[in-house]
Amino acid sequence: MAELKSCAEWKPFIAMIAIDFLFAVVNILLKKVLDEGMNHLVLITFRLSISTIFLAPIGYFWERNSRPKLTPRILCYLFCSAIVGASLTQYFFLLGIQYTSATFACAFVNMVPVLTFIMALPFRIETVNLKSNGGRAKILGSVICVGGALLLTLYKGMPLFKHPRSQALAPTMANAIKLSSSRRAERWTIGCLALIVGTMLWSSWFIIQSHVGKRYPCQYSSTAIMSFFGAIQSALLSLSTSRDLSIWVLRGKVEIITVLYSGMIGSGLCYVGMAWCVKKRGPVFTAAFSPLVQIMAAMFDIPILHEQLNLGSLLGSIVVIIGLYILLWGKNKEVQNYASKIAQEAKEIREQETQLQVITVSCDLSCPEAK
Repeated sequence: MAELKSCAEWKPFIAMIAIDFLFAVVNILLKKVLDEGMNHLVLITFRLSISTIFLAPIGYFWERNSRPKLTPRILCYLFCSAIVGASLTQYFFLLGIQYTSATFACAFVNMVPVLTFIMALPFRIETVNLKSNGGRAKILGSVICVGGALLLTLYKGMPLFKHPRSQALAPTMANAIKLSSSRRAERWTIGCLALIVGTMLWSSWFIIQSHVGKRYPCQYSSTAIMSFFGAIQSALLSLSTSRDLSIWVLRGKVEIITVLYSGMIGSGLCYVGMAWCVKKRGPVFTAAFSPLVQIMAAMFDIPILHEQLNLGSLLGSIVVIIGLYILLWGKNKEVQNYASKIAQEAKEIREQETQLQVITVSCDLSCPEAK
């Protein structure tokens, strides 16, 4: 029994590591097709449509006996979840990836746990006790993470690797190099702002998902519905911004593979896994694994796509990760203190029950003598 319990405790950790690896591959593929000129919103629409088609049958058959009634309130939650977790979030992240790099975009994802923690405070999903070391660590970690994010945004720094131009840059980025330095700085700024907005939306998704998981605890069905709403939202947004139907045509194997993989894996199984982890361990735990995406993306991004890694990105990422794990240390400390408090209270209750039993037995023995 103890081994089974230990195995169950490790499942969320293993799941999140696998999810982050799959997300890193998704980011690299997305960067590749975006550099080749694929439209952001078209990519999102295809991706979410594939996710819906892939997950809907699984959710229908797998969860048909345990699925609760789908109320208007739950549909409203799922619609909002699609906005902040699927359509708009992916749009801003893809825009940020195109204007910066996959590794740099993943660095912004490191802010997600802190923003999730801050957003969870008003909803009392998370609490802070400033009198305890854990509470102070959570505040300190949050401040350090914000400082790291500012460093990421405001300081680019010198490049740390030198790649030949022919290998280092995809076609669209090669053209971007020819632009004036002011134009390149403008693109970088737009990319940073897009990533900030995307990060805030992504953090909001974890909060919404914690509410969805309580009211509709069917990960496959809820993700399929969310993807369906997200696909409609993205399609409408795409059609409202561009009436050119040629952008909807997939060109080449890379685009087809990217759409299928990012749909079935990125927006499908990964979202299901994260929803399950949010249900099991909460939004902050799930978001805390975000830094792994950056590390794994860099393993592909730099040697394969020959993306550049700048000093500012490296320093900012290190600061963010330090702040993140100070925050997590504080959270873990508070959990330990709470567990100790509960154990102490349980011990006191048992002692009181034992004393009551002794008193009861004494009364039972003395009562016949009194008679």
